[in-house]
Amino acid sequence: MAALFRMNCMQSLRRGLTLMSPKETTIYRRIATTPNRYDGIKEETKPVKRKWVSYGFSDKSEIEDHHALHQTMFVCVTIVFVIGCTVMAYLPDIRGKDWAQREAYLQIRYREEHGLPLVSPNYIDPSKIILPTDEELGDTEIII
Repeated sequence: MAALFRMNCMQSLRRGLTLMSPKETTIYRRIATTPNRYDGIKEETKPVKRKWVSYGFSDKSEIEDHHALHQTMFVCVTIVFVIGCTVMAYLPDIRGKDWAQREAYLQIRYREEHGLPLVSPNYIDPSKIILPTDEELGDTEIII
C-alpha cells in the first residue's frame, strides 16, 4: 500500500512539474480529411493562434492589449486615487474654517482677560432696531 502511495505522489509531482514548464504559444491543430475520398493527401498541420479574451484596448495584438490595460490601471489607481487623495488632504483651507475658529478663540481669550462678556448685549445698536407696538402685536403670544 505504501508503494502505491509513493508511486501516486511521484506521478503527481511529475504532473506538477510539467505544468510548471513553459508552454508553447502556438498550438497545432490537425485537420483530418476523409481517407476514403482523398487517399493521396496526408494529414496537414496548421498553426492556430492561442485564444485570448481582449480587455477592450486592442483586438489585434495581445501584447498591446495587456500593455494598455496595465498602463490605464496604473494611471487610474496610482495617479488619480493615490496622488489625488494626497493633494486633497493637504489642500489649504479654502472656506476659512480654521481661521474663523482660531479668531474666535483669540476673541474669547481677549474678552476673558479684559473682563468683558463673551457676547455683548448691545451687539446691534438698539436705536436701529424697530419693534412692533402693542396694538400691532394684538393677541400674539410672546415667548421670552
